Amino acid sequence: MPDRVTLAVADGIADVRLARPDKMNAIDPAMFEGIGATIDALADRRDVRCVVLSGEGRGFCAGLDMASMAQGGSGVATTRNAAGAILPQHVSWGWRQLPMPVIAAVHGVAFGGGLQIMAGADIRIAAPDTRFAIRELHWGLVPDMAGFALWRGSVRDDVLREFVYTAREFAADEALAQGFVTRLDADPLAAALALARTIAGRSPPAIRGAKRLLNMAHDADPRTMLAAETEEQLKVIGRPAMMEAVAANLAKRPPVFDD
Repeated sequence: MPDRVTLAVADGIADVRLARPDKMNAIDPAMFEGIGATIDALADRRDVRCVVLSGEGRGFCAGLDMASMAQGGSGVATTRNAAGAILPQHVSWGWRQLPMPVIAAVHGVAFGGGLQIMAGADIRIAAPDTRFAIRELHWGLVPDMAGFALWRGSVRDDVLREFVYTAREFAADEALAQGFVTRLDADPLAAALALARTIAGRSPPAIRGAKRLLNMAHDADPRTMLAAETEEQLKVIGRPAMMEAVAANLAKRPPVFDD
């Protein structure tokens, strides 16, 4: 991981950075492996309450490293994991499947695979001058890094079709208007870390339960959702984390949760 992705954990927040700045964090086989390994490493960490994902250097991620592609393909495994994803899909879909919220801090560019990796985050904060593109058709490719599954419900169907078919670049204000990003901020990393601290201060079991419900909300029928809400509530109501949240609020002090 160290030559492609860095991971540092402090105060319940995992600071994950794509670390190939000389190539604007373009995705080569080693980057696929590094991101996938990072997601896997975070999956069972009980000390991590929120993840902030960003890119070092001049951009978040410029998409596929086409020099690597020119050598004969992505060079990554096509075995599907338990979630049904191959590695190029796991590096995007895997963020959504993590038990804790993920916030993407985006600047510079988010092209192609970079835009799909960003889409895996629960919340996406972008700098106002960031440039975006679903770039695959420019290279004669089809978007295949879980973007379609992740954009469903956030980007309107006909708008998504235009961006996919044309592969055109679009600015941050359009990305915000069309649902690709959550909000804009002049310093997206600082904003993401501040938001992560707020989230990390909430009850970890309740946050994890809320994310499970949010992940199923788009596809599940109302009866299933009603049952799932009750099931998640029964996991937390009256339990130590909930009682600590109540006690802390009444005492007007920060809560102290046992992860």
